[in-house]
Amino acid sequence: MSDKPYVPAESLSKLWRALIEFDMLSEGDKILIGLSGGKDSMFLTAALAEAQKYSPVKFELACYTVDGMFSPAFPEKELQAFCAVYGLKHYHEKVNVMEAWQNKGNTPCFTCAFFRRGATNRKAKELGFNKIALAHHHDDAVETFLMNVLTSGQLRTFLPVTKLSRSGLTVLRPLLYYREAEVIAAGKAIGLQPLKNPCPYDGHTKRQEIKEHIEALASINPEVYDHLAAAMRNSPNQELWPEQLAQKAMVKKFHEFWQKKGKKE
Repeated sequence: MSDKPYVPAESLSKLWRALIEFDMLSEGDKILIGLSGGKDSMFLTAALAEAQKYSPVKFELACYTVDGMFSPAFPEKELQAFCAVYGLKHYHEKVNVMEAWQNKGNTPCFTCAFFRRGATNRKAKELGFNKIALAHHHDDAVETFLMNVLTSGQLRTFLPVTKLSRSGLTVLRPLLYYREAEVIAAGKAIGLQPLKNPCPYDGHTKRQEIKEHIEALASINPEVYDHLAAAMRNSPNQELWPEQLAQKAMVKKFHEFWQKKGKKE
């Protein structure tokens, strides 16, 4: 593990921007970091641990990992050792994702995300945490935006802060201003050693397809990525159709329109 368990100030500027701009921190917050052992969640852990030292708003941190049971060799010792470098407690639980997928019938990625999210929320409540920090970066947000447009016709993506009404928890995404390449470079600079992803679908997902679509479009027009990122923001320049009316409301409008003829006569 890294012999320099800190993130330099120049690598923290985008983290501070997100934390401050989106009001992510409140005094006394207890934040549970979703730690998979990958490059993104490891960097998030290191960055938040460093920010914790200097923040005028005091908060607590711990890490939680969902063992999807893709491999019998869960790296418990490696994850605990990583968290110990930053003085953080590490919790983990098993969730049999493949068994859940076969019973539910959804795509494996959807099932995995659903059960991981549920397990993380339950653990946060059980341990008394009020916020969860996830390691989605800017590329994740842009890819999710385009994926939703193409697969469901919805203009939506990850929000920097999401309040969960049912659980009372708040989900934070402090890395949303980092490009994926920046996360990789910053992690290497401090000696992080990401663990291998045991998921059998790693690199063969719809998200990977979207990533490759964006790369292909960018090879034709280098501004494509920036334009997609801009489209994720609320803007006074938006010109979108009105919300689609429900069938009952549309039928009512038809009736009202044709009834105008009789009134004129």
